[in-house]
Amino acid sequence: MRYQRSSALFAEAKKYIPGGVNSPVRAFKAVGGEPIFINKAKGAYLWDEDGNKYIDYISSWGPLILGHANPLILKAVIDKAKKGTSFGIPTEIETQLAQLAVGMVPNIEKIRFVNSGTEACMSAVRLARGYTGKDKIIKFAGCYHGHSDSFLIQAGSGAVTFGSPNSPGVTQGTAKDTLLANYNDLEGVKSLVAANQGEIAAIIIEPVAGNMGCIVPEREFIHGLRQLCTKEGILLLFDEVMTGFRLDRGGAQQALGIDADIVMFGKVIGGGLPVGAFAANNDIMDYLAPDGPVYQAGTLSGNPLAMSAGLAMLTELNNNPLIFNSLAQKTEYLHQGISQVLIEKGIPNQINRFGSMMSVHFTELPVTDFESSARGNNETFKKYFHGMLNHGIYLPPSAFESYFLNDAISYKDLDKTVDALKAVF
Repeated sequence: MRYQRSSALFAEAKKYIPGGVNSPVRAFKAVGGEPIFINKAKGAYLWDEDGNKYIDYISSWGPLILGHANPLILKAVIDKAKKGTSFGIPTEIETQLAQLAVGMVPNIEKIRFVNSGTEACMSAVRLARGYTGKDKIIKFAGCYHGHSDSFLIQAGSGAVTFGSPNSPGVTQGTAKDTLLANYNDLEGVKSLVAANQGEIAAIIIEPVAGNMGCIVPEREFIHGLRQLCTKEGILLLFDEVMTGFRLDRGGAQQALGIDADIVMFGKVIGGGLPVGAFAANNDIMDYLAPDGPVYQAGTLSGNPLAMSAGLAMLTELNNNPLIFNSLAQKTEYLHQGISQVLIEKGIPNQINRFGSMMSVHFTELPVTDFESSARGNNETFKKYFHGMLNHGIYLPPSAFESYFLNDAISYKDLDKTVDALKAVF
């Protein structure tokens, strides 16, 4: 592969954009080297500025579940753009998308649209605090809920200590209200609740984690959280920015058989355009302005372009639910192919998978939380990533990210991916 044009563009970008990128993972810091710059995409494929073609396994980090430049999505956006791009005034399509989303997802009655997953999670926590009258939240190490201050917290020195900021600019005052727990450790959560009795407003979690690789929740853990929250009067918040409308028609709630109290969405619900949302039952959502005292607003929230893309996307998924089975089967096929090659090559690995999310970890031990994910051999991962990139396979440029397959990927593409892996090791 030749990357001269991408290299030149990256050098120019660094003069005007911090780190040359507008989101840190794009900079390839975790894998070394320089990022490629994309020129266009169609279906399952990307083409960079040097003309190199790639099979894409991130799908814009999840939203492009039907593939790039899907005709249904493009038509919806183009038709709507001809009528105006933004008004800051209500439009009918906002209600149409809200009605469809509420009809697809179990256990929600109203939904509020925002502009990103970060905004959705930030607003949901504010709503939970306002509704319960309590200040503290529990989050899990390795779960990413956007870059709001409350979420940029790392673990303290003990099981029941307060978190401490892991980014400059996050105050100790903010950090003291965020408690850290380990994913798949129900007893640790119970200890935090007991040590902070009556003070916890919400537990927020990625029901299937995607930001420490794909981490699948153990049944006892995830169902235990629901039982604990119900018993203690704590709201259970599902961050379904990645899993919503991807793991199933009704997201992780449906796939896992669990009702959360507030659910946050992004990615798929916008069809590839910037969007987020949070939803709950009427009782909780009516606590939100303008009906209730908890304030949240956004000039571009519910903008017609994002709503049109989201409506086209969700309509297709609602009408063709077999897409979820197709995606899961393709992901399983890829899993088996990669696993066979790595075993034959004698390379220690763990592959985690749930639906159309998957991650490869170069370690001998099971990966069940952030700590076990961090034990992976990053040098092997770097070789894996760059080797696959040079063979036209675009994987997440970090060992702590999930793959997101799209349904435009063919079995021929999957076979080509496995063949590339044979050449890498």
